[in-house]
Amino acid sequence: MAKVKKDEPMWKHTSFRIGGSAGLFMLPKNSEELSMFMDEYKESFIFGGGSNILVADKGVPEVICLKRLSGIKAKAISDGVVEITAGSGYGFTSLSKKARELSLKGLEFAFGIPGTVGGAVVMNAGAFGGEVKDLLVEVELLQEGATRKVKATELSLSYRHSSLPKQAVIVSATFRLEKGEQSVIESKMEKMQKERKERQPLDAPSAGSIYKNRQEISSGKIIEDTGLKGLSVGDAVVSEKHANFILNAGKATAAQVLELMEKVEDAVFQKSGIHLEREIKLVGIF
Repeated sequence: MAKVKKDEPMWKHTSFRIGGSAGLFMLPKNSEELSMFMDEYKESFIFGGGSNILVADKGVPEVICLKRLSGIKAKAISDGVVEITAGSGYGFTSLSKKARELSLKGLEFAFGIPGTVGGAVVMNAGAFGGEVKDLLVEVELLQEGATRKVKATELSLSYRHSSLPKQAVIVSATFRLEKGEQSVIESKMEKMQKERKERQPLDAPSAGSIYKNRQEISSGKIIEDTGLKGLSVGDAVVSEKHANFILNAGKATAAQVLELMEKVEDAVFQKSGIHLEREIKLVGIF
């Protein structure tokens, strides 16, 4: 049965640990319930793991959370090739662990990436040279009350970008992986996670990278070269370890994070003429 909560604090559902309450917080468990909610609450914000969003302090009227769409299944396609289909609410890191369990290589880069499968597809998530588009076969979309399969090639996947049809929501995604040595897969995952811990501030709540990288230089390097590491507004702080991360160092508010983002963007533009492109999505009225 569909779950609906009233006045649910959104900070509990975001990696930033920031945000006011959702007037209605809906948790569909299948595409039928999702379709029902989408039809009745057409203006609702739809999300998965809450890893790339900043929710306003005033909250948001209606939210549909896809976390319960978390089924997973594997099917052998040929000798040494397996397709894994996961619900959009299945954790992306959990998917990499499942692949490791089945001795399937290719998703090592996903280990440690927060958020869900649906969000990873929408953002064409990637790290260490690997991206969703390298492995994605197709997605199941819900659009105008009906589900249909769409090939990955139709999504125009590129750096942190996809082109989903209007008003469409990902229900599940299918990835094609090849068999590998489990010990080698595990070793790669451990190495990547070690590098993440060395380079990224994983000890405080954040939304991951705030800005998209540029081809010629990373946004973190641009912000660092502008001398903005450690800049703060209230408890919102530009990380000393990686300048493309803004941390919630205590009880940061969405307003403080946004003000800090604007300060960073203004300072970078004044010094270098570069317009930083936001990766994070603002939710609600600021």
